[in-house]
Amino acid sequence: MYFSRKDILDIASLSVEEITHILDTAQGMKEISLRPVKKVPTLRGKTLILFFHEASTRTKTSFDIAGKRLSADVIALAKSGSSMAKGESLLDTVKTLEAMQPDVVVMRHGTSGAARFIAGHLKCGVINAGDGRHAHPTQALLDMMTIREKKGRIAGLKVAIIGDIAHSRVARSNMEGLVKMGAEVRVAGPPTMIPKGIESYGVKAFFSVDRALEDADVVMMLRMQKERMNNVLFSTEREYAREFGLNEKRLSMAHSDAVVLHPGPMNRGVEISDAVADGPRSAILDQVENGVALRMALFYLLAGGVRNADED
Repeated sequence: MYFSRKDILDIASLSVEEITHILDTAQGMKEISLRPVKKVPTLRGKTLILFFHEASTRTKTSFDIAGKRLSADVIALAKSGSSMAKGESLLDTVKTLEAMQPDVVVMRHGTSGAARFIAGHLKCGVINAGDGRHAHPTQALLDMMTIREKKGRIAGLKVAIIGDIAHSRVARSNMEGLVKMGAEVRVAGPPTMIPKGIESYGVKAFFSVDRALEDADVVMMLRMQKERMNNVLFSTEREYAREFGLNEKRLSMAHSDAVVLHPGPMNRGVEISDAVADGPRSAILDQVENGVALRMALFYLLAGGVRNADED
């Protein structure tokens, strides 16, 4: 397939064919991580900059490993270690980065639209690693990769996304991607965490977790995004766990072969119990593994030169 995109900024702008091609490419990349020597020369001589304006452990490490497994030069920057901590504007920082001739910039920022802003000022590719409440496309793509791997397909599956929907960029990106790929998506959570008009995404909304879980093929749990809340939206964590947490009894309402996902970090005992997180139906560690392969695929597609040549 001819992959012509310069940037990966959100899921909404990707077509079904592009998503499928990314997932197929990622599946091929996964084999590299299973080798005794987990490195190929595909991106030797390419420079990847990881610019994380927000704190991150999993996503940043995943991008870092992905770039290095393709033999790219990976430079990691954080706000605290950049000139932005001294008052430099985002635009000036972007112009400085561009002068270093990177091939891809990966950016995480607390402001929605930040990734699209820098993509408009950079000639190189930009990957959005999360911008405010807006989008987290690589997380949604790796989630879809995991679902397809575990269930053999995405189309026709019933997927329940449960938790803090209102503040979650992961929820938004997954809703867009899963609906686009043909899944039936249900969301559930406290009324204070379900935004008005959520049905416009093509999903069904419930305030009852039990109803959302009925016959679900996939269950995706989300943590409460306390850092993005301006007010207290639930009384206590204990009450939240009782009403909306996923335990073994509640999981029994889903299909017997349903898989459980969580983008992390998990709050054990709040939105998910230990027994479920560590149980046989959990695919949480598979998500982590697939995240490296998925990000390898994106680096390859954006920096590997395939945009300029037709592929079979």
